[in-house]
Amino acid sequence: MAYFNPLFLTMKHLPKYLIALLIAFPIIILSCKQSSDNQNLLPSDIVKNPNTASGNVDTDLPLITFENDFYDFGKIIMGEKVSYNFKFTNTGKTDLIISRVTSSCGCTIGNFPKQPIKPGESNKIEVKFDSENRRGFQNKTVNVLSNAQPSTTMLRIKAQVVLPEEINQ
Repeated sequence: MAYFNPLFLTMKHLPKYLIALLIAFPIIILSCKQSSDNQNLLPSDIVKNPNTASGNVDTDLPLITFENDFYDFGKIIMGEKVSYNFKFTNTGKTDLIISRVTSSCGCTIGNFPKQPIKPGESNKIEVKFDSENRRGFQNKTVNVLSNAQPSTTMLRIKAQVVLPEEINQ
């Protein structure tokens, strides 16, 4: 029976490992060196983030505030078309402009106001769900892109699509 000596393999390959370590060590050390001067820092006055650490927003931007961002249609019969109006208010200080409303699939359609919404005004985004060829629990999202802070707001709908004979179960 032949005896296997793991030290032999290690000693055989040691020069290769030492060379790799000698090459890698200066690269690692030089890449970790940090500059002590502030030449590469951006001036603080060009970085603008209207959010504060407390979560309060200190800005003149519009704010889109929804009454609720989730709606459950409950049980619906396959093939049924249902809709819900997500009501919102511009609680900011300038005009709110909704540029786009997108859905997670073709079964949801968001109709939204195309004109600016003044501060304090309310409006709605209509979301329709077509349950044709769908069955079971459905969770869909609608993303609202606007000039508000934050720029994207996610709305969600849910439904349980059943066959007509399953509606009372």
